[in-house]
Amino acid sequence: MKHPTRRELLQATPLVLAPNWLLAAESKPPFPGMILRQSEPLNLEMPLAAFDDWTTPTERLYVRSHFATPKIDPKAFKLVVEGHVENKLELSLDDVKNLESATKPLLLECAGNGRVFLTPAVRGLQWANGAVGNPEWTGTLLNTLLERARPKAGAVDVVLVGADTGAITADPATPGSIPFSRSLPLAKAKKPEVILAWSINGEDLTPSHGFPLRAVVGGWYGMASVKWLRRIIVTDRPYQGYFQTMDYSFFKRPTGANPETVPVTEIQPKAVIAHPISNTVVAVGKALRISGTAWAGESPVAKVEVSRDGGTSWSAAKFAEKPKPFCWVKWTSDWTPMEPGPVKLVARCTDEAGAIQSEKRDADRRTYAINHLIPVEVIVR
Repeated sequence: MKHPTRRELLQATPLVLAPNWLLAAESKPPFPGMILRQSEPLNLEMPLAAFDDWTTPTERLYVRSHFATPKIDPKAFKLVVEGHVENKLELSLDDVKNLESATKPLLLECAGNGRVFLTPAVRGLQWANGAVGNPEWTGTLLNTLLERARPKAGAVDVVLVGADTGAITADPATPGSIPFSRSLPLAKAKKPEVILAWSINGEDLTPSHGFPLRAVVGGWYGMASVKWLRRIIVTDRPYQGYFQTMDYSFFKRPTGANPETVPVTEIQPKAVIAHPISNTVVAVGKALRISGTAWAGESPVAKVEVSRDGGTSWSAAKFAEKPKPFCWVKWTSDWTPMEPGPVKLVARCTDEAGAIQSEKRDADRRTYAINHLIPVEVIVR
């Protein structure tokens, strides 16, 4: 269904029938200049130029939607915390905002970011490198609500349920219409990098980014950062929802055992070359600054290395600032090409736990957690 434009709303009579929150949501075209990956539901990718910003502007943060964006009146909004808890909570948006708040940068990356680089091609949104971003969020810690709800002994998971609903018809199909939901282990849910955000970069969330309230889970792929949050359910057993098991899962091979299906969780280390772009012509004997961005998951970035020969040899890149936990870091590497011909530039990231980007794709990850090395070829003349 086509949503009314602001002009159509202004022409409507009586105007008071259009609530302020709907007027705000429809007042201008969303995110000009973004790369459209799907129109219904809306899925947008950030262009490479936006990697130049340490803080990702709101209009450049990628949009990942599984179902249509729900229309939520913030005055009628209720967040319910229930399940395996001593105290069931029901909070208005003002109630949530009146809790102790925190403002912090936290990186988001779609679990399928980089899917266009998989060979052979796979189904799913064909993201290049731009389903990622590093905005600043304001909200309250999820643990603040958990402390008030008091999980009972034996609590295992914290399920986050969004207001967006729909049916998946591809194999495996959902059993009719379901809400989008994901869970966190209780220990992760209590950590300070997990917040319930109502603001992005100092302003209210946009509808496409989860207005009026969303989870932001630092260190984990974006599917855990449930948008349009409406319920939090504490369970006494591992959650087995559709987006926890049949989707957003991959294979893990325990030593001496058969492969097991496990949920996608932690972001893997990755470095992206933003400049120069593929097929750029560079001059022999002229200095060139290679630059980009790197990030990791639970452990901060430790180093970035750059290769100018397709991965045969490596040299350390320089950081623009000290890497911060759960954020990306800007890096540069200076190079003066001395011989003409094609050159494959490659960047790789290592985190403080020692995890490093691998040269080849791990097929057990299915279509997720894509962080193998991707060369950028330039032409030296």
